[in-house]
Amino acid sequence: MNLIVFTILAMLAATAVTVARIRDLWAAIMFTGIYSFLSASWMLILDAPDVAFTEAAVGAGISTVLMLSTLVLIGPSDAGRRKPALVPLTVVAITGCALVYGTLDMPHFGDPNDPIHLHPRPSFVEKSQVDMHGLPNVITAVLASYRGYDTLGETTVVLTAGIAVLLILRKEKDEPEREAAAQ
Repeated sequence: MNLIVFTILAMLAATAVTVARIRDLWAAIMFTGIYSFLSASWMLILDAPDVAFTEAAVGAGISTVLMLSTLVLIGPSDAGRRKPALVPLTVVAITGCALVYGTLDMPHFGDPNDPIHLHPRPSFVEKSQVDMHGLPNVITAVLASYRGYDTLGETTVVLTAGIAVLLILRKEKDEPEREAAAQ
């Protein structure tokens, strides 16, 4: 299991570096799709198949189609090589270190004595009885009710982003006439 985990993590890191360094936009889009599939595999190993499915569908599917559509509209041109941006790299490194520092107090992954693995809190079960909306048990209530709101929110965000991209990239019918008049 550890060999698979470390292999996927190494491939995720290598893919992320490749996306950041590659200059060909089409290849960068393809590598972001590969990154999403690797992320979906990682989520599957973490026993989160719903998140893995969402990552595969949205990250690798819809996002790749939107980026390829954008590439068709704007063309494959690139601004060329720029100087290395040290300030953004420093901000990213500091943020990464802060996130890693924030995980130091967390229990180890898969620890059987972790409070989340011992039992649900009785107050959670008692409070869930009120919010179950006629569902037969707490697990069904969590999956069908709470996660349903979560998925509705995610879908709304993706739909809003897609509409925003289409509105930004749309071409008006009289755009060539307007450009000719401006010259």
